[in-house]
Amino acid sequence: MAEAAGRGAPESKTRRRIVKLLKTQGPQDSLRLAAKLKVTPMAVRQHLYALQQEKLVAATPERHGGEGGPVSVGRPAKFWRLTPEANRLFPDAYAELSVALIDAVGDAFGAAGMERLLDARLAKQRADYAARMDSKASLASKLQQLARIRTEEGYMAEVKPAGRGAFLFVENHCPICAAATACQGFCATELDLFRSVLGPAVNVSRAEHIVSGDRRCAYRISAL
Repeated sequence: MAEAAGRGAPESKTRRRIVKLLKTQGPQDSLRLAAKLKVTPMAVRQHLYALQQEKLVAATPERHGGEGGPVSVGRPAKFWRLTPEANRLFPDAYAELSVALIDAVGDAFGAAGMERLLDARLAKQRADYAARMDSKASLASKLQQLARIRTEEGYMAEVKPAGRGAFLFVENHCPICAAATACQGFCATELDLFRSVLGPAVNVSRAEHIVSGDRRCAYRISAL
């Protein structure tokens, strides 16, 4: 992000925090952002306008209550969201190279070759995750361990309670989004991976999907 002369570091840090909040928590108005950042709404708006100039955020008017109280019929509040351009601020796991390799495998070995590639990747991930997770831990503990591993890989993962012993496993970013868009098999094997490392007595279902247009990937997880 561009930095203002003489004040670059503090401004850049605040803007990174704003971008992260919008990435992990979705569209918000400046009042909510200010409360979370513990700065004034005016300061937040200045950062948002700077990010808007860089085409990293965009404002959507919504009639959900304004930044200083109830909104009149003719004055909707501004809710800020990240633009597709903001994806460049997050890991993309060599998107262009990944897509090129996927196309090359498909051309050279066909659908069967791609399936073998996905199976090999799944087996490697399964072994790696199993070595780093406690198979005897509770489901809640396993999910925290899984979130830590996935965050290290760039997925910005977190675990949220979903009631009655269920959890929502959220991935706020997909570092392999380009590859997953080119080959849906990557997403299918991730479901298999989660089911494998969490154990046979666990139900895993996809609730949100970045490739399908959602802001994040989310999985509803519960004990059988």
